[in-house]
Amino acid sequence: MKKNIYFDNAATTPLDPEVLEAMMPYFTDIYGNGSSIHTLGRQAKAAVENARKKVAELLHTSPSEIFFTSGGTEANNTVIRGCVESLDVKTVVSSPIEHHAILHPLEYLQKQNGLDFRLVNLKENAEVDLESLEQKLENSSKALVTLMHGNNEIGNLLDLNAVSEICRKYGAIFHSDTVQTVGKFPINLQELDIDFISGSAHKFHGPKGVGFLYINSNNRINPFIHGGAQERNMRGGTENVAGLVGLAKALEVAIAKQEKRQAYLKDLKLYLKAELEKVIPGVSFNGASGDLENSLYHLLNVSFPEHPDNQMLLFSLDIEGICVSGGSACSSGTDIGSHVLNALQVPEERANVRFSFAEQNTKEEIDTVVGILKRILNP
Repeated sequence: MKKNIYFDNAATTPLDPEVLEAMMPYFTDIYGNGSSIHTLGRQAKAAVENARKKVAELLHTSPSEIFFTSGGTEANNTVIRGCVESLDVKTVVSSPIEHHAILHPLEYLQKQNGLDFRLVNLKENAEVDLESLEQKLENSSKALVTLMHGNNEIGNLLDLNAVSEICRKYGAIFHSDTVQTVGKFPINLQELDIDFISGSAHKFHGPKGVGFLYINSNNRINPFIHGGAQERNMRGGTENVAGLVGLAKALEVAIAKQEKRQAYLKDLKLYLKAELEKVIPGVSFNGASGDLENSLYHLLNVSFPEHPDNQMLLFSLDIEGICVSGGSACSSGTDIGSHVLNALQVPEERANVRFSFAEQNTKEEIDTVVGILKRILNP
């Protein structure tokens, strides 16, 4: 059976063997419910709290400010609903290129509760216009600003400190979806003036179905999920002990290897960009993804020129065993296209493919993919 070439690490990453090893005892021997008072229950509870301490230590914050969730989507929803319901937020400012885990709950609250939902303007390469952000915050009721740190489709990076300064100037609450950047970029919550961040383990070689929410101690919001006293009454539901152990271990490994991985993946991205430019006339790169210094170093969003086979390009690559995306994996199977690329007004006749890397990828794999693309697009 032919081995797939997996260039879709922005969608999910393979589980690190060290992480699996750390998780295994909690599938086999320490299987208690963390809410039980017997030995196995106490051992499970201790594992959860040790994971919390480790995540807090790695992000330079207090364990009391880390809350575990099922992933980034739940964390984002918790922040948005919590700020509206608990902190009397009347206005939310975001951008048209946020993940649907931000845009959809905001659209829902706008329709159901009359939330004042505002979108900032974007510059030519989809960079958030900070002057527009200030304008959106002027004359607003108590506001929440929610802007992602690294865009999952086009790789644009946000200057968190610059946005934080604007938020403090106008008394706004600041949340950032850091799902694509936790474990890949330094995040020091002692130095960063921010109210909430969201993370998800499977983006940094941890297990699926677990994530976290950082809530600055100056903020108190109501739970999104009711039904139990877990997570200090912030999230009802039996803890995924093995998953949380895996999350903490994956973050520990990711941060320990951060500099080495960054150098390696940036080199892969540079190599793919250069090889495509050699063999595909008219190729371009969406958003800031082609900027090797100011975008996600593991992601390249490629725009291929008009070609009769463009509509079938992802399917053709899949037949060849190449795993890539046209946009967010969370929107696959829909026919509405990428809202991010639509916001950039990318011409419909071009084919757009997101390549995203992890340390298991090689230049030999890139050579294979480029050769296949050359054959498909330059017959």
